[in-house]
Amino acid sequence: MMLAVFSLAGIPPLGGFFSKFFIFAAAAREGEYLLVFIALLNTVISLYYYLLIVKAMFIDAAQESAMGTIRTDGYNRLSLILCTAGILAVGIISGIYEYIGGISFGM
Repeated sequence: MMLAVFSLAGIPPLGGFFSKFFIFAAAAREGEYLLVFIALLNTVISLYYYLLIVKAMFIDAAQESAMGTIRTDGYNRLSLILCTAGILAVGIISGIYEYIGGISFGM
């Protein structure tokens, strides 16, 4: 959950960072500097709210859950591991964005 939230916030080297970076770079290349500034400001504001989620998960005192401990089966754990690995892989191997951009303009 923490990696997914950090990816949404745009923390490097996760996938969200490179997606935001390429969008901001494309907008700056077109001369839309005010739009880039507003988007960066919104990113900083959203980072505050994303960090509140992480703080609630790890720092705040744990409250007793009405359901107790939640256990999942192997398939759910495997899917969670695959999704987390995908977030990391897309962030680390950012060249995939250039490949996707190249094939999308060829359509």
